[in-house]
Amino acid sequence: MASKRILLIIGGGIAAYKALELIRLLGKAGVASRCILTRAGKHFVTPMSVAALSGDKVYDDLFSLTDEAEMGHIELSRSADLVVVCPATADLMAKAAHGMADDLATTALLATDKPVLMAPAMNVRMWEHPATQANLATLRSRGVTVLDPDEGEMACGEFGPGRLPEPERIAQAVLAALKA
Repeated sequence: MASKRILLIIGGGIAAYKALELIRLLGKAGVASRCILTRAGKHFVTPMSVAALSGDKVYDDLFSLTDEAEMGHIELSRSADLVVVCPATADLMAKAAHGMADDLATTALLATDKPVLMAPAMNVRMWEHPATQANLATLRSRGVTVLDPDEGEMACGEFGPGRLPEPERIAQAVLAALKA
C-alpha cells in the first residue's frame, strides 16, 4: 500500500485533533497524507502539527498565488487515490451536498473525480437535524461513503450520536476503501 495517497480535508471542530492521529496511523500503514486545513480547522490544530505528521506542505488558501497559479485545487483533488474529510462538520457536508465551493476544501471536493469518505463529528442535535440527515442522504446517493459517528458524551456535555469515530476505525475504513 506504500504507493497510496489520500487528500485529507480537516474540518473545524473539537474532534480535529483526532485527524493528527489518523495521519500517523495511515503513515504507519504506508499511506501518504496530503492535507487541506480549513479556516475553522486552524482553530483546533495548527498547520505546523499537520505538516510535521504528514511530511508534506499544508494547503489552506484557495487564492494562493503559488499554488493556484497551476490550478492547485484541481491537482490536489486528483492527485490522491481517496479524499477523506475528517472531521466532516455539518457545514462541510452541507456545502458538499449542495455543490458549494467557496474555499479550498469545498472546491477540491467539487473538483475531485476520486472516491470520497467522510467521518462526521458534531453535536447530537446537529447530527439528528432533518437538514443534516437530508444532506447525508444526498451525499450517500452520490456515492460518498459516510461513516456513522460514534455515540457517547460530547465535548459540550450532551450524550448521543455525533462523536467522531476513533482514528483506528477511520483508518480501517480508509484502508478498505483504498483496496477496493
